[in-house]
Amino acid sequence: MRETVYYSGSAEFFDTHAHIYDRKYTDCSTVEDILRRCRASGVTSVLIPADSEETSRAAVDMANKYDGCEGIALYASVGVHPHEAKDYTPDTEAYLRSALEAGKTQKIMALGEIGLDYYYDLSERSVQREVFGKQLELAYEYDVPFILHERDATGDCLDILRSFYKAGKLRSLPGVCHCCSCSLEASQELIKMGFYIGFDGPLTFKNNKKTPEVARNTPWDRIVIETDSPYLTPEPNRGLINEPCHVAYVCAKLAEIKGVTIDEAAQITYDNGKILYGVK
Repeated sequence: MRETVYYSGSAEFFDTHAHIYDRKYTDCSTVEDILRRCRASGVTSVLIPADSEETSRAAVDMANKYDGCEGIALYASVGVHPHEAKDYTPDTEAYLRSALEAGKTQKIMALGEIGLDYYYDLSERSVQREVFGKQLELAYEYDVPFILHERDATGDCLDILRSFYKAGKLRSLPGVCHCCSCSLEASQELIKMGFYIGFDGPLTFKNNKKTPEVARNTPWDRIVIETDSPYLTPEPNRGLINEPCHVAYVCAKLAEIKGVTIDEAAQITYDNGKILYGVK
């Protein structure tokens, strides 16, 4: 049984990563349903990230069509996930360029998800690295933050980022390490480069010791909260389809770890999300 989230405090939540176009919602929820539950749970802003050209278009279309529905501000990113790196073509890059040119006029606030994923290896690792580098060049050229996806590829990922950092090709606020699963040492290096760290449902998992340690040692001004909906549902709804309204559970766990109230954690992470994505 799903536990309904109704937040009674005064602060607002910003779910900075929710794939609400995902097909998993087709048979169970409309966009309006999802946004209605956001409103009831204190979520007032959602960024819809992409993982391919197809989902980039879907994210942008959804952000523009439903922005303001139920009072929720919607934003989008465009980009190609490492799983889809094998499908990155000159036409894909041309689309990304045109989207980034349009930028905030089309609610496009970032590039991503981009990065490396050696857990599934759905694209050849050499191809992943090449496409990651190409998109980092785009982020620098268009001066936009990027959403970093890294899984089981910390060494190569950091090597690539270090090379861009040393070349002066990372912004002072480069982007966010989405759903951070790396070590404390790696997260600290990312923070020194200027990255935000994104925390999701795994922060609430009882068997997860590493992520709470990373959260405990991450400065408040470098933390954002996410759901990665429809995936990574936090406790107590783990195993069910995730939604942005569940970001309150992530925030509550973060507040517990950091020794503050949920209202304080919500306000800080909301403000951080706005700074990261240039939202006024």
